[in-house]
Amino acid sequence: MDGDADLATPARLMGEPARAAMLLALLDGRALPASDLAGIAGVKPSTASAHLAQLVEGGLVTGRRLGRHHYFSLAGPEVANAVEALQLLAPRREVTSYSQSKATSRLAEARSCYDHLAGRVALDLADALVAEGALAPLVAGTPGAVLDARGPLAARLGIASAIAIASRRPAVRGCLDWTERRPHIAGRLGAHLLVRLLDDGWVARVAGDRSLRVTAEGRAQFAALA
Repeated sequence: MDGDADLATPARLMGEPARAAMLLALLDGRALPASDLAGIAGVKPSTASAHLAQLVEGGLVTGRRLGRHHYFSLAGPEVANAVEALQLLAPRREVTSYSQSKATSRLAEARSCYDHLAGRVALDLADALVAEGALAPLVAGTPGAVLDARGPLAARLGIASAIAIASRRPAVRGCLDWTERRPHIAGRLGAHLLVRLLDDGWVARVAGDRSLRVTAEGRAQFAALA
């Protein structure tokens, strides 16, 4: 029989600044090479390797070798959920440059949260689907429900096909958005929606961080949700 969870172990791993920077960089669900993570964390490659080894041993990160490079990614959505939850508690860093201000604005508007959409546009999309009657109101950290996938927006986004896939993962889950302080759509549907919006050209990935650029087509589509 297992006892209480040992919160100190993952907290210690996440609490070191270089490791925290690496976890944040991996929060968009992509795998990054150790050299990129070293640069992001501002440490030497040998130091980054030591940090990554601890994260792998602690079950927060997984690694795989491709050719000459070693790539790392978060171990799963539960790690992303934990990192996102800590962002709700963490104090905000002071923005001291124009580039930081622009990056902060981009992250607040649209970003990837592991494998699903987050930010203001994610809340707009969730609100529109709830208003249409496609989804039950979201509650952070709990499974949600698809009520009716036949509405215009739900049909446009292919919700019926997304939830038809058999999986142990919840079809819908509310994930508390750390910038908006309300839940956005996670789960299988959240992952489907991010892929769909990327494929349809509503949003595009931005090199260098996990923000997403809302395209001209996306701005028109999101404006029509209001």
